[in-house]
Amino acid sequence: MPVIEVTDINKSFGETQVLKDINFTVKKGDFYGLFGPNGAGKTTLLRIITGQLAPDKGEALTMGVSSSDPMGVKRLVGIVPEAETPPTFLTARETLELTCRIRHVDDLGRVDEWLRFFDITDKADVLCRDISKGQRQKVMLASAFIHEPEILLVDEPFINLDPIYQRKVREYLRGLVSEGRTVFMCTHILEIAEKLCTQIAVINEGRIVSSGSMDELRVGDEDLEDIFLRVVEQPAVA
Repeated sequence: MPVIEVTDINKSFGETQVLKDINFTVKKGDFYGLFGPNGAGKTTLLRIITGQLAPDKGEALTMGVSSSDPMGVKRLVGIVPEAETPPTFLTARETLELTCRIRHVDDLGRVDEWLRFFDITDKADVLCRDISKGQRQKVMLASAFIHEPEILLVDEPFINLDPIYQRKVREYLRGLVSEGRTVFMCTHILEIAEKLCTQIAVINEGRIVSSGSMDELRVGDEDLEDIFLRVVEQPAVA
């Protein structure tokens, strides 16, 4: 059984159709990358998969649990949403401790492990509103990783991170997949994605216009950027 299965998903906001007949599956152990231009529908699709939005039509299943049961989905996954921050009225340590309680993690030693991983121990007791964007992103990532989920759904996980921590996160995610876990990622940083993704899909104007492995999609010696530009510049299918 696929760990994520999306079938005939459609979504409109008013008269604007944002997603059109979206179908794909993600298998256990995939590092699945979803790419598209701004406004293509990536974040909307991720929010539907995680139950934050209801589709107009179709179904999204995560390990057999429907997105119509958002709490059921959230128990199975770790989520890094785009452009969201930890609670501004909590410290980094309090945010991670709260996440542990919500996720039923008894080993609070993991809090210090992740503070050290992201080198924010000296900011552990500072309110999140008073730390930098990059440090807040580190707290968000630690919150998604701390309960060691089988599936991670991450939207622009490398944003606001310097190259050192982009590499640390990249290697951590690669390690998860090598252990048989699954990562579903949306990002615009194609040079990082190319080093990670085993399966990719390109969404444009609300439709999946290409999907498969790099070897299946590559023409000649194309890299991921070449593939992306080629498929998004093709005329849209009506």
